[in-house]
Amino acid sequence: MTSYIIRRLLQAIPLLFLISFIVFVLISLAPGGPMSAFEENPNLTPEDLARLEEQLGLNKPIHERYLAWISRILVGDWGYSNATRRPVLTEIGDRLPNTLQLMVISFIVTILLAIPIGIISALKQYSVFDHVATFLAFVGQAVPIFWFGLILIIVFNVWLNNPVSPSSGFSWSHLWDCGDCKPLMPGGGMAPYGVDNPTLGQRIQHLILPVTMLALFGTGTYTRYMRGQMLEVIHLDYVRTARAKGLNELQVILRHALKNALTPVITIMALQLPGLFGGALFTETIFSWPGMGRLFFRSAQRVDYPLLMGIVMINASLIILFNLLADITYAVLDPRVRYD
Repeated sequence: MTSYIIRRLLQAIPLLFLISFIVFVLISLAPGGPMSAFEENPNLTPEDLARLEEQLGLNKPIHERYLAWISRILVGDWGYSNATRRPVLTEIGDRLPNTLQLMVISFIVTILLAIPIGIISALKQYSVFDHVATFLAFVGQAVPIFWFGLILIIVFNVWLNNPVSPSSGFSWSHLWDCGDCKPLMPGGGMAPYGVDNPTLGQRIQHLILPVTMLALFGTGTYTRYMRGQMLEVIHLDYVRTARAKGLNELQVILRHALKNALTPVITIMALQLPGLFGGALFTETIFSWPGMGRLFFRSAQRVDYPLLMGIVMINASLIILFNLLADITYAVLDPRVRYD
């Protein structure tokens, strides 16, 4: 196993170089160019723009710019954002905790819902529960995630309102027009507007809608995989043997069937785990969540290639790392898998 891990890590080095070069060229050829962030400033003259272009090295050929960038990366200098002139690592460090807070909670909720639902659907195949779970899983996979997020905002932030004071009472008109009401759920941000130190309750309230949006899609995907894998293993010989030994059904499912059914599901988890660090583009944009996904979107709009390259390289490294961890986990869960 050790030699396999070393071999995979060595293979990752040229792969990262290739990824960085392809992405760098694509970003450099994107319409608008990196100078578009400065051209919108009416106070900058053409002479100022030319001087900035020379200072940033944007007037050099692509291959020279790439060699200059990769040489700085190798010594730990990730450069500065063209738009904000702040260090790239500082920009990423400011947004990463917010993304991890949202994505980790969403991932935990997804796993806690998807795995039990998938197991029960497989054990009760073609039952009412199975049909309902399958239908909802297909809905979760089919509904565009950005559309679902907008619907959540319309329903819980626009239509459903709570009276500010008990004396105002409640009427169905509050669902559409209420001058003395506040939204049932906040429609964006991490805290109420103007609040610097939100309480735990306020943080949780702002997490509910974006977590729901992310968990819908994730639960639908994992439920289908979990159900399919459980259906394959619960009818195999070793599961029947476990039942014949007198083990109760819970032990048979958890100790024998589930362990082998989880192996393919880990592949999907490993490919999606880097997204915990990369953020959710649509979710963070729709709910104005100041995370990595929204940072990537704004950087792409500005063609801020130092920041874009930093985000892409972090995500590429995490994808390679988590794929390696998935392969190692295979060997732990399934004794038949060997790499040496």
